Amino acid sequence: MQQYRRTLGLPGVRTLMIVMLFARIPVSAAAIVLMLHVAVGMDLGYGQAGLVGASATVGIALGSPIMGRVVDRYGLRRLLMIVTVGETAFWASARFMNYEILLVLAFFGGFLVIPAMSIGRQAIAAVVAEDLRRTAYSLDSVSTELTFMIGPAAAVALSTGMSTSWTLTAMAVAVFLSGTLLFVINPKVRADHEEVAGGRRLPRREWLTPRLLGVLAVGAGSIFVLAGIDVAVVAALRETGQLEWTGLVIAITCVSSAVGGIVYGTLRRPFQQSVLMGLMSLLILPVGIASGQHWLLLALALIPATALCAPTLAATNEKVSSLAPASMRGVATGLQSSAFTLGAAAGTPLVGFVVDHGSPAWGFAVAGVGGLLVAGVAAATWRFHEKVNVGSRQEEPSELCLRSASPGND
Repeated sequence: MQQYRRTLGLPGVRTLMIVMLFARIPVSAAAIVLMLHVAVGMDLGYGQAGLVGASATVGIALGSPIMGRVVDRYGLRRLLMIVTVGETAFWASARFMNYEILLVLAFFGGFLVIPAMSIGRQAIAAVVAEDLRRTAYSLDSVSTELTFMIGPAAAVALSTGMSTSWTLTAMAVAVFLSGTLLFVINPKVRADHEEVAGGRRLPRREWLTPRLLGVLAVGAGSIFVLAGIDVAVVAALRETGQLEWTGLVIAITCVSSAVGGIVYGTLRRPFQQSVLMGLMSLLILPVGIASGQHWLLLALALIPATALCAPTLAATNEKVSSLAPASMRGVATGLQSSAFTLGAAAGTPLVGFVVDHGSPAWGFAVAGVGGLLVAGVAAATWRFHEKVNVGSRQEEPSELCLRSASPGND
């Protein structure tokens, strides 16, 4: 645990972790609030609920790089003024919308979402030295899991105890408080020594490499799996009349993920990102067997797969921070958020459609198979690019020798 003590002892890290824990709670609750409002409050299908969620996440996917560029160019506070007002207005008015209007305006609500996840990742890269970032990002993933214990549980409690309309209003209040807190604290998103060099914008081809794109793709695949799990869990518990236990099941899986993240942060030689995501996907395949059983059995079946959730996300964060230059860190972390939200935008409606026309068990299966496909393609692509790069480096000396041996080079 010495690495955790060193990391938390750095100036500003403890405050950052506490602030981001609370600032991310609305983010963690947003997807399930929309799902419950459409599927339960409006009494529509999970497929339709998934489409609303997908509309919001596509908005986030398109808006995140733009918001990241605003941070890079104008600073964090200017961005927070815009998005706090915009997202608060969406949640405050959502209870009055019919399905068609909600489907459209969810896109704009997502476009203007407060990028709390991205802000945390940028801040860690700014205040933590590279040799401790694996530990810091693991700690950040654990913090994120805690928010996913609090947010969805509160959302389910409010939705089942009162109504989904009141939950939407509570979301508006939470978003406003989150944005205000970040505005007041104003976390540093660039280190002091990066201020001068960070002002120069680099051409996209110099930093958006195939390696970075592969990292983003695996990140998207991991969120595809997690989004599918959320839909399948809610559907499984509703089918067996245990919907009120959804928050507790999610809390148990978050604890599992947090423990996995803590262990990962102590490793000196981490696992590859694609390996972690592939194992997580593989372990989710048999969960469908427990989908029609008691809620506790379902939660226990989810533990092996979800224990790899935080390590996979921490590995993704670490890779993005190491591959992205300081001047483009906002855009890079914005693209990471885009990758995550596109994964959710694909996983939520697809698994929702499968659940509507099949069963929750098939939902778990589709989530796992989709993750395995992405992990396999990413691993094969990286191996191909490594071989190409090695071949290029081996050819360079030979070409130099030929040029040296040619007439006129004596």
